[in-house]
Amino acid sequence: MLTNILAIIFALGIIVLVHELGHFLAAKWSGVRVDRFSIGFPPHFFKKQSGETEYCLGIIPLGGYVKMAGMLDENMDEEIKGEPWEFASKSVPQKIFILTAGVLMNFILAAVLFAIITFFMGIPESSNTTVVEQVMPDYPAAEAGMTAGDRIVSINNKSVDTWEDLTKIIHNLPNTEISVTWTSDGDTKSASVTTKVDKQMIDGELKEIGLIGIAPEVTYRNAGVFESFGSGISQMWYWGKVTVVSLKMLVTGQESMKSIGGPIFIAKLAGDSARSGLLDLLNLVAIISINIGFLNILPVPALDGGHLVITLIEGAKGEPLSVKTRMIVQQIGMALLLTLMVFVIYNDILRLL
Repeated sequence: MLTNILAIIFALGIIVLVHELGHFLAAKWSGVRVDRFSIGFPPHFFKKQSGETEYCLGIIPLGGYVKMAGMLDENMDEEIKGEPWEFASKSVPQKIFILTAGVLMNFILAAVLFAIITFFMGIPESSNTTVVEQVMPDYPAAEAGMTAGDRIVSINNKSVDTWEDLTKIIHNLPNTEISVTWTSDGDTKSASVTTKVDKQMIDGELKEIGLIGIAPEVTYRNAGVFESFGSGISQMWYWGKVTVVSLKMLVTGQESMKSIGGPIFIAKLAGDSARSGLLDLLNLVAIISINIGFLNILPVPALDGGHLVITLIEGAKGEPLSVKTRMIVQQIGMALLLTLMVFVIYNDILRLL
C-alpha cells in the first residue's frame, strides 16, 4: 500500500510539475505576471514568496495550477485592469502559446523518458525462430503445458518456421479455438487452446488480436544518445495515436466507459511498476503523461482546451466574452469534471471489489 502511495505521488508529481512548468515558462516568456505556481491543490502545506510569484505545495496531489494576472479562471476572482503584464492584454498567438505549453511539455516529458529507458535498456530485437523464451502464467499456452525452451512446429496443422508466421496466425484468430503442436525435450506434443483477446494498434486503429501467452527470445543492443531520442519520439508518437484512438472509441461507444481508470487504478499500476523497477515506473509515467496531455487539450471548459476555445472565439469576435458568459461556461466545465471524477473513482472501487 505504501509503495502504491509513494509511486503515484512520484508519477503524478513529475507529470504535474512538468505540465505547470510549461505554462509558467510560457507566461514568463510572454511577459505575463505569474502570481502563484502551485503543485497540488489546497490546502497548502508549503508556501514561499519569491519575487512576484508565490510558490506552493498542496496536500491534494491530483493536479496543480498557475495563477496569472489578468486571466479569469474557475474562481472568477481576477480583476482585469488592462495592464501590459496581464494575460488578457496579450495577443491571441501569445495566449495560445501559454495555454498549450503545458500539454507540449507533457509530450516532451514522455519522449525524454522513453529515450532514457531506451538508452539504458537498449533496442529490443526479437529472435525470428519459433522457440518460446517465455510463457505467461494463466494464459492458454501455460495451461496446455508449454514451457520456456519449447519450439512450436505448427498451428492448425499448418507448419510455421518463423515467429512472424506463428504470430500472424494467432493474432488473426482472437477468442478462437486453435490446435498447437510443439516439441519439448525431443517429444512432440499437441493441444487445443482458445486464444485470449487483446487490443493492439495496427495501421492507426486499435484492433482485436488473439494471444496464447508466449514470447520469443529478445536481445537488446546498445543505443546511442541520438538513436535513443529517435526511439523516444517514435514511442511517444505511437502512444499518442493509441490515446487518440482510445478516446475516439470511448466517444463513439466502441469502448466501454468502464475501462476508464482513476487515481486508485493509477496508484495500483504505479505501485506494480515501481516494484518491477525504476525503468518500468518511468515507462508508466511517460504513458500517463501522454494521456493527461491529450485530456487537457480537449475542448472542455476548465481544461486547457476549454480556455483555448474561449481564446479563439474571443479572437474571432475581436472582443472578450462577458464575465457572466465565462462564469456559466466554467461552472458547466467544473460540473462535468467533478462528474467524471466521481465516475472514475466508482470504476476504481468496482475493480477493487
